[in-house]
Amino acid sequence: MSTCTHLNQIQEVTASANGCEECLIRGDRWVHLRQCLLCGHVGCCDSSKNKHATKHFHATNHPIVKSFEPGEEWRWCYIDKTFV
Repeated sequence: MSTCTHLNQIQEVTASANGCEECLIRGDRWVHLRQCLLCGHVGCCDSSKNKHATKHFHATNHPIVKSFEPGEEWRWCYIDKTFV
């Protein structure tokens, strides 16, 4: 099992939107949502056609997201490729 080395970067954040920030602007749809735990950006998951959460990671290098779905409590580190 992998260990995440980026937990110290997690911040207390406020969600940037109530849906995928970019999809809302474009009038597009998403499947599931992820929230960046460094800045609060809400983006769509990789099952969504636009993959905005992963694009946000590549643009910012913010490594840790959490599920923004009701009832889901997991977190993922893009760099270490592990749940945290």
